[in-house]
Amino acid sequence: MRAATAEDMRAYGARLAALLRAGDLVVLSGSLGAGKTTLVQGIAEGLKVRGPITSPTFVIARVHPSLRQGPPLVHADAYRLGGGLEVDDLDLDASLEDSVTVVEWGEGLVEGLAEDRLEIHIDREAGDEARIVTLRGVGPRWADTPFDRLED
Repeated sequence: MRAATAEDMRAYGARLAALLRAGDLVVLSGSLGAGKTTLVQGIAEGLKVRGPITSPTFVIARVHPSLRQGPPLVHADAYRLGGGLEVDDLDLDASLEDSVTVVEWGEGLVEGLAEDRLEIHIDREAGDEARIVTLRGVGPRWADTPFDRLED
């Protein structure tokens, strides 16, 4: 999927939220400034959780309760973590079953939290503000998911 603007990225996140449910782990990767937090803002909007959604780099993880009886959003950032042991200290697995858990910079660190996960990579287009978003579902939960329905 190509997102030409930040608003396109948020809108894509809101559409993606319609596929998410309690117990889902979403692992975001991409360079600094790629739009990971912007995508999470859209997911939060679609899930109807309490905001504001900001980068949790210094807080490491934030819980955003649902405003409509849905699952809370756990938004974590593994950028400053030194490895798997520090990820364990976050206790993300304690809330995983009841929440939608989105981890920025989680690639190579949080995959062991769940057999099923959605991996999202965001790339910047050279010389452009546009972003390319690539989704990869891992495990039976995502086997038959029609990601192409998320396109505009």
